[in-house]
Amino acid sequence: MPLLEVKDIHTYYGHIHALKGVSLTVEEGEIVTLIGANGAGKSTTLRTISGMNKPRKGEVIYQGQPIHKLPADRIVALGLGHVPEGRRIFPRMTVEENLDMGGFLIKDPRVLQERKEQVFALFPRLAERRHQKGGTLSGGEQQMLAIGRALMQDPKLLLMDEPSMGLAPVLVDFIFEIIQKLNQQGKTILLVEQNARLALQIAHRGYVLQTGQLALSGPAKELAARPEIQEAYLGGR
Repeated sequence: MPLLEVKDIHTYYGHIHALKGVSLTVEEGEIVTLIGANGAGKSTTLRTISGMNKPRKGEVIYQGQPIHKLPADRIVALGLGHVPEGRRIFPRMTVEENLDMGGFLIKDPRVLQERKEQVFALFPRLAERRHQKGGTLSGGEQQMLAIGRALMQDPKLLLMDEPSMGLAPVLVDFIFEIIQKLNQQGKTILLVEQNARLALQIAHRGYVLQTGQLALSGPAKELAARPEIQEAYLGGR
């Protein structure tokens, strides 16, 4: 049984039909990437899975349980974390307060502190800036904080939306190393990423989304070798 199964979801923004029958699966332990042009529906797919958008039709099954009718906080509690596009940290809160917000469901103060220390071990830069307001961090540090906040609930499945957007190349490489490290530590990851070349290099499988519909899917290496993918997303050979 897949860890996550999306079945024929149709999601709308008002009268705009954003997702038109999207279906995908994510097996436990995988990195699966979702690539496509701007406006293809990639972020909407993640938002529908995490409960921020509700599908008019179709199902989202997580660990064998339908979750598409649950509120977003219940979905988080089930072990699904979401690193949103644009980071969406709380700029007037400190780094530590942002992490506290990520751990809002944790009742035991000792567990909350342990989770924060785990984030600080993964991102030592955040430990150095634990009392600094989020809005004063660099773009790379804010992305680390967005990832750290999602990790506070120790999710089994991590949805990551454009984690390299706007970052310098050296930071892009660092973020992708972190994604691989989290996967090696047991996190299953569904990754939306503008840098399709890097995404397909680290992913096990991939899906290609075009105007709200899935166009292609398969092992990441096979997708990367397809001429049409190279032409559209990888800049040719």
